Amino acid sequence: SGTSPLEHQDQPATMSVDAATIKKIEDGYAKLQAAPECHSLLKKYLTKPVMDQLKDKKTKLGATLLDVIQSGVANLDSGVGVYAPDAEAYTLFKPLFDPLIQDYHNGFRPDQKQPATDLGEGKTHLLPDLDPEGKFINSTRVRCGRSLEGYPFNPCLTEANYLEMEGKVKKIFDNIKDGELQGTYYPLDGMTKEVQNQLIADHFLFKEGDRFLQHANACRYWPKGRGIFHNKDKTFLVWCNEEDHLRIISMQNGGNVGQVLERLIKGVKTIQAQAPFSRDERLGWLTFCPSNLGTTVRASVHIRLPKISAKPDFKSICDGLKLQIRGIHGEHSDSEGGVYDISNKARLGLTEFEAVKQMYDGVKHLIELEKKA
Repeated sequence: SGTSPLEHQDQPATMSVDAATIKKIEDGYAKLQAAPECHSLLKKYLTKPVMDQLKDKKTKLGATLLDVIQSGVANLDSGVGVYAPDAEAYTLFKPLFDPLIQDYHNGFRPDQKQPATDLGEGKTHLLPDLDPEGKFINSTRVRCGRSLEGYPFNPCLTEANYLEMEGKVKKIFDNIKDGELQGTYYPLDGMTKEVQNQLIADHFLFKEGDRFLQHANACRYWPKGRGIFHNKDKTFLVWCNEEDHLRIISMQNGGNVGQVLERLIKGVKTIQAQAPFSRDERLGWLTFCPSNLGTTVRASVHIRLPKISAKPDFKSICDGLKLQIRGIHGEHSDSEGGVYDISNKARLGLTEFEAVKQMYDGVKHLIELEKKA
């Protein structure tokens, strides 16, 4: 139909929110305000006027402000602290989401629009190997998230939704013609210990029990409808129904960003040809967590920078390059032996190719600094 999933934004919310839910929202607000150790964007932007304006609103699918804030209220160490239970939440709860999105995504204002998609087709030659001698970069990975059109996000999905979505993508995987992308889908439901251990060893398996997602009510009916697809070379994989409906990932050892992006483009196009994705003209590709909106692209390297990472201004250097640093075991983990996971921070207000290029240029600069140090 070509209409935006947010098109019904001007209709008043007719269903009322029950008193118990409103009380939980108010208690959540009070808990955040009373916690000096909490520095989340949720706490910053859930002001009393915003809470009072939104606490009695409900989306068509029945999501309330409580669904949006519950993870950040339960986990005071959250960086962001909010999730969108469905696409409409981004509009209905705008007074909370808009300033938070602006803060996270480098000043992306409420009147700005996500530019048209440009994955970088025909431009991957502009990203030659960052580390041809293999001295710094262990591996490179580029991923994006996608939501299937016509389905809500995790907290509003039924068990039947999960199974239906899994069926759709499994059929796509079974029919991949491209030799490089062909592979196997491993459903989590009924997975043998052997397969599980292999996928964990390959760092492919997402595990249940991420507390941020659990408190966002994103792990219901686990492991139904969840699974992992990967190609024979283990360089292309797709997560089904972990945090977003789909996470499409391309990765390989070394620093050849262009090759990794080329494969991702091929994979995204293959899936997209058979499953339309949910896109909003202002926010781009819609995702469960607002930190992933827009391009949804996270381009990253696992990189050894023992000298400069030991310096006190390492983080501010990375901030200046619009890079995000994590430990190598994902979010909320520490670095191991001076190896860091470094990625682009911004995902909104720029194209997919620009997001990858931001990581590329930043890492190139860090390698130069390391060589000089």
